[in-house]
Amino acid sequence: MSHGMKIHMNTGGLAETNAYLVFDETSKVGAIIDAPEATTAELIEQAKTHGIDVQYLLLTHGHWDHLSDHAVVIEAFPKAKLLMHKLDEHKLQKPGSAVFDLPYEIPPRDPDGYLESGDKIHIGQVVLTVMHTPGHSPGHVCLYDAENHVLFAGDLLMAGSVGRYDFPDCSLEDLKASLRRVMALPEQTHVLSGHGPATTIGNEKNGNPFIRQWHLAHE
Repeated sequence: MSHGMKIHMNTGGLAETNAYLVFDETSKVGAIIDAPEATTAELIEQAKTHGIDVQYLLLTHGHWDHLSDHAVVIEAFPKAKLLMHKLDEHKLQKPGSAVFDLPYEIPPRDPDGYLESGDKIHIGQVVLTVMHTPGHSPGHVCLYDAENHVLFAGDLLMAGSVGRYDFPDCSLEDLKASLRRVMALPEQTHVLSGHGPATTIGNEKNGNPFIRQWHLAHE
């Protein structure tokens, strides 16, 4: 990858959720993407070992398994800005699960700012473009690095699957529209999801049963 982009992943928590440390090796500037419970400490340790200044905590959406460790990240990097889409901020202000009682409490807070479609997040020389991709959650976003062909897909698209669309504020039609947008990205784009292993847009075009059944791939 160009510009010395480095990515570390750790997986954990009740929902086996992925969190990512992204940094520019040259400038030593970084960001953490999503914060599952009991998962970010390892990424924080890696950041400090490499002398990385984590400037952002970027949340792909407001579901509990993606934001539980937000306070852990900010405690380690007090100047880091927590950013998310405005349509999901209430899930950070009143965090928890709509499905079951969590065995721990998540401290509420406001975001420091908002991620809007088309925004550019500069992490040193690495540039992540925000894509608003609702469906799984109204305020879901993906983060796309066009130069390095990397898509941080959150719970929109996973290897062989897609995000759940049976929660109260999900929208199947929005999910399909969002998936159609990311299917237009180059096939070599690496897809780093909120759950499961890495994949590519090309692999999902050809092998994802949801993409094929819903005819979402661009031919």
